[in-house]
Amino acid sequence: MNRRHVSYRWRLREIMATRGLFTTTHLAPLLAERGITLSASQIHRLVTGTPERLSLPVLAALCDLLEVTPAELIETRAENTSVRKAAGASGPTAIPGPAELRPTRARLRPEP
Repeated sequence: MNRRHVSYRWRLREIMATRGLFTTTHLAPLLAERGITLSASQIHRLVTGTPERLSLPVLAALCDLLEVTPAELIETRAENTSVRKAAGASGPTAIPGPAELRPTRARLRPEP
């Protein structure tokens, strides 16, 4: 059984450099012109890290001020990966389902 592994690369810092923007402080006024108010630490995290969540107004403002499309800013990749079966697995996974989980009968012995 194959699975798809999906990943992405955030290219904000790289695109900023090609536009001559080398510090995060330059972004604040440009975003403010487009109605986006972010703190200095939020902008720093946006530029230096890879966001897991991003609001569409912020994405639209970044695309407008850098003159790029979202596809240029966020490079996506998808690859097929195979799922490895565990030794002795009878199905697609080695984890037993609810039907296979049965309690064992307890044996009660009289006390001596």
